[in-house]
Amino acid sequence: HFLDALSALPYLPAGAVPLVDVGTGGGLPGLALKLARPELKLVLLESVGKKAEFLRRAVEALGLSGVRVYQGRAEEAGRDPELREGFAVGTARAVAALPVSAELVLPLVQVGGLFIAFKGPAVQEEVEAAARAFSVLGGKVEAVRELALPGGAGRRALVLVRKVAPTPAAYPRAAGRPAKRPL
Repeated sequence: HFLDALSALPYLPAGAVPLVDVGTGGGLPGLALKLARPELKLVLLESVGKKAEFLRRAVEALGLSGVRVYQGRAEEAGRDPELREGFAVGTARAVAALPVSAELVLPLVQVGGLFIAFKGPAVQEEVEAAARAFSVLGGKVEAVRELALPGGAGRRALVLVRKVAPTPAAYPRAAGRPAKRPL
């Protein structure tokens, strides 16, 4: 899991950039990226209370600074003026199908920023299915990087989506709607 998370390192901008990890669960890829790049300003976004509490304790136990745990749904965070379009990088790993995760992450990414979606090896169909979502939400696929993890840990793909225009105010839609009616 850590090697998978760290596969995004070459695509992160230099410096103390703000990064949001949407649907972080146990903290991946966010915490792994923070450990490798301590200067990152990290927001771990998690809706489940028990997971958010674990993350708070993990951040404290690891002695990390510059990390905020935001407990709430991505749909709410995407409408929060403090967070909306406030991140140079947004990540999502094992959150949802690409059209849905795009609606959850892209509203948080600033214009010029990057959405990094961690996907499995059969990614091309998902990218095609998300074309409309990317267009509506202000994103454009910059690249799809396929890779094999060391030690036979499997094949992965990173979908790199550049934010080229602001996300319209109507997005993200209300909680649950992106998954029920993907763009």
